[in-house]
Amino acid sequence: MYNEKKILVVDDDNELRQLLHDYLAKNGFQVLQASDGVELFRLFPQQSVDLILLDIMLPGEDGFLLCQRIRQLSDVPIIMLTASSEETDSIVGLEMGADDYMAKPFNPRELLARVKAILRRTGQTDRQPEPIETKRFFCFSNWILDSTARKLIDARTLNDKNVGTEKHSNEVTLSGADFALLMLFLERPQTILKRDEISDLTRGREASPFDRSIDVHISRLRHRLGDDGKNPQIIKTVRGVGYVLAVPVTQQDEVDI
Repeated sequence: MYNEKKILVVDDDNELRQLLHDYLAKNGFQVLQASDGVELFRLFPQQSVDLILLDIMLPGEDGFLLCQRIRQLSDVPIIMLTASSEETDSIVGLEMGADDYMAKPFNPRELLARVKAILRRTGQTDRQPEPIETKRFFCFSNWILDSTARKLIDARTLNDKNVGTEKHSNEVTLSGADFALLMLFLERPQTILKRDEISDLTRGREASPFDRSIDVHISRLRHRLGDDGKNPQIIKTVRGVGYVLAVPVTQQDEVDI
């Protein structure tokens, strides 16, 4: 299943990088290696990469800046690797657009499980998710999500004559994690989703008691939707329980965009 999937490992620790290469290759992946941002961007434009393992502490540009630069070019899944015990590092990485993070030292089996879960979630493996609905367009609040093209469109500007030839400048770019999270809510509108449920369905694992990554992903998605974090109207917090998409959702086969 995975012999066509390429993982780019970016870490300046030669020994760890080689260990990850050998372990992932043993489990059926093609593995590319880079020791810093220069090597990363020499490989990345030339190779079709399915996932990036990106260390935070790198010579030159650190993992945060590199993650931000990658996100300007691609929505390829990114797992940040951090040697710091500070939760802040993980949160900053997620805010920069990473899909998940692993704290060093980590169990290679857990890393492999997370890699497979993210690839399944983003449609990068042969396993196909069971669709809850088959219609292509999800309309909610002032937004339209094209679930096939993975484009989020501001519906308020569709009939704006001033948009002219730049009509599609109203599109909002979604990372793989943003898209998966939004689809989760759109397929279950006005249903309270627990944090563990969200984590399990989007990342293939339950959230730990002190894991704030789900909250960071929610905050990032609210920002994409222009939803006020202090007084959200689209994705609301159910204190002590989880989150709910509070607006109605309709689905259509065709939309004039």
